Order: sequence, then structure tokens, then C-alpha cells
Amino acid sequence: MDELLTAAIVFLLGNIAVGMAMLLRGERPVDRLLAAQLSGTIGVAVCLLLAEVEDMPAARDVALVMSVLAALTAVAFIRRYRPQANPARPRERES
Repeated sequence: MDELLTAAIVFLLGNIAVGMAMLLRGERPVDRLLAAQLSGTIGVAVCLLLAEVEDMPAARDVALVMSVLAALTAVAFIRRYRPQANPARPRERES
């Protein structure tokens, strides 16, 4: 069973490498965000698999912190890159 989990870890690390390439070559900021989110999710999976293989409960805590940081990253990205209202043009009121 440990060999299977170790093979899964190696496979996921390869996916992180592909995600990092997309992070560097992404054409739009949204592409880069999705690559970063994918890498964060895979990082959480790797930490959880390592916790199981090596019997390290602390790795589960690291995975929890990484998942919270990934969510905060997405929120920060959305707040920065969301379309802003044009202040020169007043908003129309709906009747």
C-alpha cells in the first residue's frame, strides 16, 4: 500500500511541475490564478499522502494551513482584479 501512495505522490509532484509551467506562461491573470490554485490543491494532497505514508500527524496540520492560504489567495486575487465601476459615469437606478 505504501508503494501505491508513494507512486501517487510522485505523480502529483509531476502535476505541480506542469502547473508551475502554466503559472509562468499563463496568458491572462485568471490562467495564472487557476494554475496557482491547482498547485495549492495538489500540495495539500501531497501533504495528506505524506502524513499517511510516514505517519506524521503534523503534515495534516500543514495541509490544513495550506488550504486556508489557498482560499485567501483566491479572495485577494478577486479583490484586486475584479472590474471596477467607472466613477465618471453614474450608475443608473432601476425603477
